[in-house]
Order: sequence, then C-alpha cells, then structure tokens
Amino acid sequence: MSASTYLLFYVNDPQRSADWYAQLLQSAPLEASPGFALFALADGTRLGLWKQDAVLPASQQAAGATELCLMLESQAAVSTEFARWQTLNLPVLQMPQDMDFGFTCVTADPDGHRIRIFHPAA
Repeated sequence: MSASTYLLFYVNDPQRSADWYAQLLQSAPLEASPGFALFALADGTRLGLWKQDAVLPASQQAAGATELCLMLESQAAVSTEFARWQTLNLPVLQMPQDMDFGFTCVTADPDGHRIRIFHPAA
C-alpha cells in the first residue's frame, strides 16, 4: 500500500490551534476552515487540526497521551528552538535534557497535545 502520512489532533478551536502551530512550525497552514486546519511538516507528513466535536466517529480520548516528535539536526538546534519557544511563552513540560534516546525537550499546544523536539543520541 502506498499512502501519505497524516497525523490528526482533535482540538477545541482549530483557528486558535492553527495560529499556535503557525508560530511553532514557522509556516502557514496549507488550508484552514472553521473546523479544520492542515500543515505540512518538513518530512512530508501532514498535521491536521480537527474540531473535536466534529470528529466522526466521535472520540473522547484526552490530549497528551501521545506526542508529535520532531527530530532536529543537532543538539544546538534543539537548544536554539527551545530558546525560541521561551520567547513565544510556550509552556514547558520538559526542560532540555539528555535522555537515553537523545537531547530533548517538550511543550504542549493549547489543547494539551505534547510536542517533543530531539536530537538522537550518538
């Protein structure tokens, strides 16, 4: 099967979330409507922000149980991006630190979806 990869986050307010992700990803959405926004990630994956109460079949799952993980090219890039997050006043769930898999930190979007950036351990 040949398919494109889409990741969907269910959000309360797609416009508010689209504005937030536009700052985080430093790019505009490919499309936006009152119930949905779509972003292209660097690797070609699409990130969709779908209005929670419009999702079919309905989902009652809480945000934050999964993570959007973005691999960056270096530990310095993680530190630089974290510093940019701080200028945007993004919530810090995890300060930059070394872990078994690499150097990482975590923020969360307005709905509680976790976003992790990391550079793999050598």
